[in-house]
Amino acid sequence: MAPIRWIKPEVYPLVAAMTFVTGMCVFQLTRNLLMNPDVRINKAHRSTAVLDNEEEGEKYAQHSLRKFLRQRPPEVMPAINEFFSNNK
Repeated sequence: MAPIRWIKPEVYPLVAAMTFVTGMCVFQLTRNLLMNPDVRINKAHRSTAVLDNEEEGEKYAQHSLRKFLRQRPPEVMPAINEFFSNNK
């Protein structure tokens, strides 16, 4: 008797994409919860109505990935863009 498949192979790409997107959401939520200067979890920080933490906010906003991407050209596929933009 052949084993019963509970998931079809055609569904694997969808499962992979949904797993990736769910992982991105969990990463962003965790990052905001733990590192965002505007999120206050403990009571000592919640009692402060306005936080004076410009340096911490700047550090959060200008993270290392953003600094790296700032130095890169704003093209997704530079070779394809160059191929189609040269009309020779």
